[in-house]
Amino acid sequence: MKGFMEFIRRGNLVQLAVAFVMGVAFAAVVNSLVNSLVSPLLGLFGGVNLADEGTCISGSCSPVVDAATGVTTYPDGVFLAWGSFLTAVITFLITAAVVYFFVVKPYERLESTWAKEESAEPTEVALLAEIRDALLDQS
Repeated sequence: MKGFMEFIRRGNLVQLAVAFVMGVAFAAVVNSLVNSLVSPLLGLFGGVNLADEGTCISGSCSPVVDAATGVTTYPDGVFLAWGSFLTAVITFLITAAVVYFFVVKPYERLESTWAKEESAEPTEVALLAEIRDALLDQS
Protein backbone atom coordinates (compact mmCIF):
# COMPACT_ATOMS: atom_id res chain seq x y z
CA MET A 1 0.00 0.00 0.00
CA LYS A 2 2.93 2.32 0.73
CA GLY A 3 4.23 2.02 -2.83
CA PHE A 4 0.79 2.79 -4.23
CA MET A 5 0.51 5.95 -2.12
CA GLU A 6 3.95 7.10 -3.30
CA PHE A 7 2.88 6.46 -6.88
CA ILE A 8 -0.29 8.54 -6.42
CA ARG A 9 1.59 11.41 -4.78
CA ARG A 10 4.10 11.73 -7.59
CA GLY A 11 3.76 14.89 -9.64
CA ASN A 12 4.04 12.94 -12.88
CA LEU A 13 0.69 11.26 -12.37
CA VAL A 14 -1.07 14.56 -11.79
CA GLN A 15 0.69 16.14 -14.76
CA LEU A 16 -0.28 13.19 -16.92
CA ALA A 17 -3.92 13.47 -15.84
CA VAL A 18 -3.94 17.20 -16.58
CA ALA A 19 -2.31 16.60 -19.97
CA PHE A 20 -4.91 13.96 -20.80
CA VAL A 21 -7.83 16.23 -19.87
CA MET A 22 -6.31 19.13 -21.81
CA GLY A 23 -5.72 16.82 -24.79
CA VAL A 24 -9.36 15.74 -24.81
CA ALA A 25 -10.52 19.36 -24.58
CA PHE A 26 -8.08 20.41 -27.30
CA ALA A 27 -9.26 17.55 -29.54
CA ALA A 28 -12.78 18.97 -29.31
CA VAL A 29 -11.49 22.38 -30.41
CA VAL A 30 -9.53 20.91 -33.34
CA ASN A 31 -12.48 18.72 -34.42
CA SER A 32 -14.76 21.74 -34.30
CA LEU A 33 -12.32 23.77 -36.39
CA VAL A 34 -12.00 21.01 -38.98
CA ASN A 35 -15.71 20.13 -39.11
CA SER A 36 -17.03 23.69 -38.97
CA LEU A 37 -14.55 25.58 -41.13
CA VAL A 38 -12.09 23.45 -43.08
CA SER A 39 -14.34 20.62 -44.28
CA PRO A 40 -17.12 22.91 -45.59
CA LEU A 41 -14.55 24.95 -47.49
CA LEU A 42 -13.14 21.80 -49.06
CA GLY A 43 -16.70 20.67 -49.83
CA LEU A 44 -17.06 23.71 -52.09
CA PHE A 45 -14.44 22.23 -54.39
CA GLY A 46 -15.30 18.52 -54.33
CA GLY A 47 -18.92 18.03 -53.37
CA VAL A 48 -18.54 14.22 -53.35
CA ASN A 49 -19.24 12.10 -50.28
CA LEU A 50 -16.68 9.31 -50.40
CA ALA A 51 -17.99 7.63 -47.24
CA ASP A 52 -20.67 5.76 -49.22
CA GLU A 53 -18.27 4.44 -51.87
CA GLY A 54 -17.14 0.84 -51.93
CA THR A 55 -16.85 -2.38 -53.93
CA CYS A 56 -18.94 -5.54 -53.72
CA ILE A 57 -16.62 -8.55 -53.87
CA SER A 58 -19.15 -11.31 -53.13
CA GLY A 59 -22.92 -11.67 -53.38
CA SER A 60 -25.39 -9.00 -54.41
CA CYS A 61 -24.46 -6.49 -51.67
CA SER A 62 -27.97 -5.12 -51.29
CA PRO A 63 -27.77 -2.49 -48.55
CA VAL A 64 -30.09 -2.82 -45.55
CA VAL A 65 -30.42 0.28 -43.36
CA ASP A 66 -31.47 -0.22 -39.73
CA ALA A 67 -34.22 2.34 -39.08
CA ALA A 68 -33.37 2.69 -35.39
CA THR A 69 -29.61 3.24 -35.69
CA GLY A 70 -29.16 4.28 -39.31
CA VAL A 71 -26.39 1.70 -39.76
CA THR A 72 -26.07 0.18 -43.23
CA THR A 73 -25.29 -3.53 -43.48
CA TYR A 74 -24.90 -5.94 -46.39
CA PRO A 75 -26.34 -9.29 -45.21
CA ASP A 76 -26.16 -11.06 -48.58
CA GLY A 77 -22.65 -10.08 -49.67
CA VAL A 78 -19.22 -8.78 -48.78
CA PHE A 79 -18.91 -5.05 -49.31
CA LEU A 80 -15.52 -3.35 -49.01
CA ALA A 81 -16.25 0.19 -47.84
CA TRP A 82 -13.02 1.74 -49.06
CA GLY A 83 -14.67 5.14 -49.21
CA SER A 84 -15.09 5.41 -45.46
CA PHE A 85 -11.45 4.45 -44.96
CA LEU A 86 -10.34 7.04 -47.50
CA THR A 87 -12.55 9.64 -45.77
CA ALA A 88 -10.91 8.79 -42.43
CA VAL A 89 -7.42 9.17 -43.95
CA ILE A 90 -8.33 12.53 -45.52
CA THR A 91 -9.87 13.72 -42.23
CA PHE A 92 -6.70 12.69 -40.40
CA LEU A 93 -4.50 14.57 -42.87
CA ILE A 94 -6.67 17.68 -42.68
CA THR A 95 -6.65 17.54 -38.87
CA ALA A 96 -2.88 17.05 -38.81
CA ALA A 97 -2.41 20.02 -41.16
CA VAL A 98 -4.68 22.23 -39.04
CA VAL A 99 -2.81 21.27 -35.86
CA TYR A 100 0.55 21.84 -37.54
CA PHE A 101 -0.19 25.19 -39.14
CA PHE A 102 -2.48 26.68 -36.48
CA VAL A 103 -0.88 25.29 -33.30
CA VAL A 104 2.64 23.93 -33.79
CA LYS A 105 4.06 26.66 -36.05
CA PRO A 106 2.67 29.60 -33.99
CA TYR A 107 3.90 27.92 -30.80
CA GLU A 108 7.38 27.47 -32.31
CA ARG A 109 7.43 31.18 -33.23
CA LEU A 110 6.40 32.15 -29.70
CA GLU A 111 8.93 29.77 -28.19
CA SER A 112 11.76 31.23 -30.31
CA THR A 113 10.69 34.73 -29.23
CA TRP A 114 10.79 33.65 -25.59
CA ALA A 115 14.20 32.05 -26.12
CA LYS A 116 15.56 35.31 -27.57
CA GLU A 117 14.24 37.27 -24.59
CA GLU A 118 15.82 34.79 -22.18
CA SER A 119 19.15 34.82 -24.01
CA ALA A 120 19.25 38.64 -23.89
CA GLU A 121 20.13 38.44 -20.20
CA PRO A 122 23.64 37.21 -19.46
CA THR A 123 23.84 33.74 -18.02
CA GLU A 124 25.36 32.94 -14.67
CA VAL A 125 28.47 31.54 -16.32
CA ALA A 126 28.91 34.68 -18.42
CA LEU A 127 28.59 36.90 -15.33
CA LEU A 128 31.13 34.81 -13.43
CA ALA A 129 33.52 35.02 -16.39
CA GLU A 130 33.16 38.83 -16.43
CA ILE A 131 33.88 39.02 -12.70
CA ARG A 132 36.93 36.77 -13.14
CA ASP A 133 38.22 38.91 -16.00
CA ALA A 134 37.69 42.11 -13.97
CA LEU A 135 39.59 40.64 -11.01
CA LEU A 136 42.43 39.54 -13.29
CA ASP A 137 42.63 43.04 -14.80
CA GLN A 138 42.87 44.61 -11.33
CA SER A 139 45.74 42.40 -10.21
